[in-house]
Amino acid sequence: MLADEEVLRLIEQAQQGDRAAKDRILENNLNLVRSIVYRFVNRGYEWDDLFQIGSIGLMKAIERFDAKFGVKFSTYAVPMIIGEIRRFMRDDNPIKVSRPLKELAYRVHKSQEKLQGLMGREPTIHEVAEDLQIAPQEIVAALEAVQPTASLYESAFREDGDKVLLLDQIKYCEQDNSFFDNLVLKEVLSRLPVKERRVIEMRFFEDRTQAEIASLIGLSQVQVSRIEKQALRLIRNFLQTS
Repeated sequence: MLADEEVLRLIEQAQQGDRAAKDRILENNLNLVRSIVYRFVNRGYEWDDLFQIGSIGLMKAIERFDAKFGVKFSTYAVPMIIGEIRRFMRDDNPIKVSRPLKELAYRVHKSQEKLQGLMGREPTIHEVAEDLQIAPQEIVAALEAVQPTASLYESAFREDGDKVLLLDQIKYCEQDNSFFDNLVLKEVLSRLPVKERRVIEMRFFEDRTQAEIASLIGLSQVQVSRIEKQALRLIRNFLQTS
């Protein structure tokens, strides 16, 4: 691993056209790209394709980084890499879905129908996962693969005229939360107002849904959703290029 001072020096050289310096930074951060790509596996895309797209995001981060941002390069690079991958997945339609994912999505829909008949309401992701004896994130991956990307961003229900998203009913299930804790949230969390910071802590560090947070702090889910969006907007503004 390169020291922070060395990274800054190499970035400055790379931005001035030094190819060798750029290659050193790329090589030093390939594990970062790999760690992020792992979050997007099993969604109908080839690993190599996602890795190449993530590497493009890393190169853009090298070109746009400025020490005046006040964060480590890796902290700045993470949202750039994620954004590049998500942009690729959004634009690359229709998605080529593997047979196992199609079969799993079919089982999920059958389970949803069965549980809705038994319970008299639409089951949660976690109830379906328990019924099928699989991890919740596998269900999310299957549903994302066989439906348009925007489907998880559709309104699950409305309250006070505002949308509450299906995605917001799902707990964050990634196993590498500590990775993002260290690289993104931890450095900017202290800059957030108390209320926004607490909501982000409960969402990302305590693995709670918006509904659970609303119950714990005595607000509606819509209010929690607004607070979370404001907090994420503040984080994005902090990391944004000038």
